[in-house]
Amino acid sequence: MENPIDKAKILVEALPYIRRFYDKTIVIKYGGSTMEEERVKRSFALDVVLLKYIGLNPVVIHGGGPQIGEMLTKMGKKSQFVEGMRVTDGETMDVVEMVLVGKVNKEIVSLINQQGGKAIGLSGKDARLITAKKLKLTKSHGKGEKPEVIDIGMVGEVKAINPGVIEALEKENFIPVIAPVGVGERGETYNINADLAAGKIASALRAEKFILLTDVEGVMDEKHRLIPTLNAKQAKRLIAKKIISSGMIPKVNCCLDALKEGVAKAHIIDGRVEHAILLEIFTDVGIGTQIYKEP
Repeated sequence: MENPIDKAKILVEALPYIRRFYDKTIVIKYGGSTMEEERVKRSFALDVVLLKYIGLNPVVIHGGGPQIGEMLTKMGKKSQFVEGMRVTDGETMDVVEMVLVGKVNKEIVSLINQQGGKAIGLSGKDARLITAKKLKLTKSHGKGEKPEVIDIGMVGEVKAINPGVIEALEKENFIPVIAPVGVGERGETYNINADLAAGKIASALRAEKFILLTDVEGVMDEKHRLIPTLNAKQAKRLIAKKIISSGMIPKVNCCLDALKEGVAKAHIIDGRVEHAILLEIFTDVGIGTQIYKEP
């Protein structure tokens, strides 16, 4: 039988963090394999609801790459990627919007509401929450040669965030759940990388924390050990030394951009761990990598 005193100690350990983060905004990027296992999905929803009940303001931005790929396959359409970005023609954009906004977003909203929350689903197109422009992807061919411009279709980058709609929902105790689909100046629709969209939303809201849920423990050192805490300078140094490499580079850069633009702290954590969000925010040790801007 569990010792009830140990349970009390956990609550006492969490108290100073609850006090410190009360009424602060916590932006959470949710995606990848963390969206697939029922046990982990339920744990995620419970964490988000608990944050709201104890006075924090969680905002969820989600991905949905595997679900989009699955739908395209069913339609007999092959997925193409350039430098990790999905090539998005008009037909693919229709599928992206249908899956992200019509399916994945509503599933997450339902999941949170089942656990007692008041979640409401949004697209970046709602109230021009995410204004976007076409992403210009270039590829270098070596010194002295002009970079090649690669057209990957309706893939966008964030031009501006309208935080008013999120702030209005927070005041009414709703939990915003946002699909990373943006709108252009002429009403065109853009597919936006969920990490980048989440980072920009965190910046616009001056979030206390920006949390990236991933399928790895966090940032690892040269001996593949977890680095619990990094400042921005150290992170840049690890990227230069290629200790931080491949898919972790854009995630860390996304965190660094958010810190530069006003976010207090960024976290890269393993979303496969049950109650990962609570463990990272409300315990002394945490479970992933915390990145902060050096004084």
